[in-house]
Amino acid sequence: MPEVKIAIGNREFEVACQSGEEHYLQSAARLLDVEATSVLSQMGRMPDTRMLLMAGLMLADKTAGLEDQLRGMEAQVKQMHAELDALQKAPKPAPERVEVPVIPANVIESMAELAARAEAIAAAVDDKQAG
Repeated sequence: MPEVKIAIGNREFEVACQSGEEHYLQSAARLLDVEATSVLSQMGRMPDTRMLLMAGLMLADKTAGLEDQLRGMEAQVKQMHAELDALQKAPKPAPERVEVPVIPANVIESMAELAARAEAIAAAVDDKQAG
């Protein structure tokens, strides 16, 4: 069983762990060290046991808050899954009828006639300017 040196609150400790779990122990020690450093900066020097107790309580408080958030998020996910299931099981909506306006043939003919007249007028103006 490997022995790992960890630093918590400017103090070193040797802790045994299972082989291969050294990284996890170091990560946990860093979390505890952050809290211990905070405790020491607020309260000053104190015995190891009190420092570790206070740091552990602060981590436990954060963990409890995160667990509350997690339960809330899990409830939201459950609700969203239920809504998604309901939407997937709901009958498909009837297709919407879309009407596209059709331009009557006589309007098209009138527009074509107006365009031809405008072109004729433009050609006549061009001829007068050229001549």
